[in-house]
Amino acid sequence: MASLPLPITILFIIFFASSPSARAAQFSVLSYGAKPGGRTDSAKAFAAAWSQACASTGPATIYVPKGSFSLGQVKFQGPCKNNAILVRIDGTLVAPSDYKVIGSAENWLIFEHVNGVTLSGGILDGQGTGLWSCKKSGKGGCPRGATSLEFTNSKNIAITGLTSLNSQMFHIVINGCQNVKVQGVKVSADGNSPNTDGIHVQLSTAVTILNSRIGTGDDCVSIGPGTSNLWIENVACGPGHGISIGSLGKESQEAGVQDVTVKTTTFTGTQNGLRIKTWGRPSTGFARNILFQHAVMNNVKNPILIDQNYCPGEKNCPGQVSGVKVSDVTYQDIHGTSATELAVKFDCSKKYPCTGIKLLDVKLTYDNKPAEALCSHAGGVASGTVKPTSCL
Repeated sequence: MASLPLPITILFIIFFASSPSARAAQFSVLSYGAKPGGRTDSAKAFAAAWSQACASTGPATIYVPKGSFSLGQVKFQGPCKNNAILVRIDGTLVAPSDYKVIGSAENWLIFEHVNGVTLSGGILDGQGTGLWSCKKSGKGGCPRGATSLEFTNSKNIAITGLTSLNSQMFHIVINGCQNVKVQGVKVSADGNSPNTDGIHVQLSTAVTILNSRIGTGDDCVSIGPGTSNLWIENVACGPGHGISIGSLGKESQEAGVQDVTVKTTTFTGTQNGLRIKTWGRPSTGFARNILFQHAVMNNVKNPILIDQNYCPGEKNCPGQVSGVKVSDVTYQDIHGTSATELAVKFDCSKKYPCTGIKLLDVKLTYDNKPAEALCSHAGGVASGTVKPTSCL
């Protein structure tokens, strides 16, 4: 039988997991000892409810009612005996107030080796402000911090209507997954919070991110190595560092990024708009067949940026050039205002220049005046109205 298209597949999963006619088994976390009020760690109750739902041979629903539930780290482990688990959250999940409790763990909430899980609604409060302060103090000894929510090595996943607040590190990570739909998500953290990427995708294929608002201290969406067939649409970003492909090329042997569409986005007061970032050192990585379409920039420092000389702290890369090959990148209908005079910058690899760059109907201004563009080792074409004047 031919496979269903991605949107139909996801809708089928959501319908099947939540349809009364499917008679999904119901598992309320209250039945396993979870206590609202935010004082008692309910992690064991959540794990027990998951264990029962995962063991169910038919569709299952885990229900989290209204209220505030304190949670330590929870691992939702698969594979399960069914491929239709709905986790419906009407309440708020709150991480430990002492950041050291989960700060050295990679994740706060992680789903691993699952198939057909839908996470619907709810608020995740990562309580990351204490860890951010520790990192900013420069004293050292701070843990790296935990990602609030991760799906890893999983398929046919939906995340809908979720709010993530103040994560210690990344808010949401999609790692090693297939067929994921993220829709109607809100991400919120201070614009100065360190390493709090909104949604990070890596080593995954057929991921869709729709109708979401992301304001945080790092990339609104970051796209890591091994990502293909990614679709991002109707996303508002700000504060934050923009939508970034990269950083790529950190490893000498690395999977590339390809077939990415980013359309109908708005950036407000962000450090970057649409960015591709690669380490300035040898790598087998690449970024190709990328479409950035219909973007509005509101006072953005670097609206359009390819930076292939990324070298934080000038360590392990000075004097080298990026091995990441960037090709076939289209910018179409990008307009608005730049917060700096240099609105378009293509700083590509000296050894592997960018090829196939297209600027189609781009209009960016700075302080009500024409902005500027700078190209280094970049080749391509411009058509339609392109301001600043193309340097390709």
